[in-house]
Amino acid sequence: MTVFVCAGCDAVLSGRLARVALPVHAHQKWGNGLLPVLMEPGTYAVDPEPSGPPWRPWSEIGEDEAAARGVFAPERALSFGPPGAIVIAPGDARGTVLIPDRCGGYCCGLDGRDGPNLACAQCGLPVAARVDDCSLWQSVWFAPNAVRALPDNQPTGRTTGWEWRKWQALPPVAPDGSWDPRWAAAVGAALAHLLAASEGTPVALPNGPVTDTFGHALDALLPAGTPAKTVALAGPGLPARESTRRILLVPRHPRTGERWLAPTTAETVPMPADAWKRLASPDEPLLLPVTGGLPDGVQRDDPLPRYPWQPLRPDWGVFLHTLARIPAVREPWLRGIYDRVKDHPYARPF
Repeated sequence: MTVFVCAGCDAVLSGRLARVALPVHAHQKWGNGLLPVLMEPGTYAVDPEPSGPPWRPWSEIGEDEAAARGVFAPERALSFGPPGAIVIAPGDARGTVLIPDRCGGYCCGLDGRDGPNLACAQCGLPVAARVDDCSLWQSVWFAPNAVRALPDNQPTGRTTGWEWRKWQALPPVAPDGSWDPRWAAAVGAALAHLLAASEGTPVALPNGPVTDTFGHALDALLPAGTPAKTVALAGPGLPARESTRRILLVPRHPRTGERWLAPTTAETVPMPADAWKRLASPDEPLLLPVTGGLPDGVQRDDPLPRYPWQPLRPDWGVFLHTLARIPAVREPWLRGIYDRVKDHPYARPF
């Protein structure tokens, strides 16, 4: 477990936290309403990329310098601030106060546009940005150079093993019938990797949830014809896949972020563990607490499955962000897809 303290005066700024993988939807913008809290209570994640000012436009950076940063397709601007921003749930923050002249936002709250808007209550050092505006996940982002991590050597209670049966599956559909934004982000990121692995040729999808999830988008972005590769699920608890002409959808570990290593030479496409489990175990029953009346072994059949009121639209922002960081995007056919989606982000299938 870790506690974060102010770099200026050592005041405690967080509760005791366990590190987990940075959510794929950490920087997502979705809809025009308020989104829930990004991080689970008692956890934190670290963004390896630079964040915050100074920003430089793509025209000043150039392809070689951007590629050295791990960005291989044009973006409007890149941050040249320090890497390693730390994100926590707002309820896990301690000992901070708002900075009144840095409380900018779009309409419903704060978006961190003015830099750190939280200061250490003890010494006044700007330490973090509170984000809670519409379309953004609610979070607190510690500036990496404003805090220090103090490990307390206490066990986290979270395993680094592949105990996939303990993972929570992500329901794709929200209670109101809309697609869950976390699902749209997970699909958008995986779609970018799927396209790169396809090498621009048609792929065959297995019947069922994988086709339901990716079929519409791949039909729109890849040419028609005889499939050159097949897509399959792989991971802990599933049988091994032995073909080199396969593309395997595999989970990222929810704590470490590591991609599951398939025991073959097949290409792998990572997905967040909760989304992967939903595809791997689509019929897993939702167990609900009940009181009296039901015999042993009988499960309730409610709530009824949720059905969406519109087709799945992968998150185009997450798709572009992910694709820009895959070296294969420099190939003309894939760069063409990137440019087309960037210029027309709401065209099919987005």
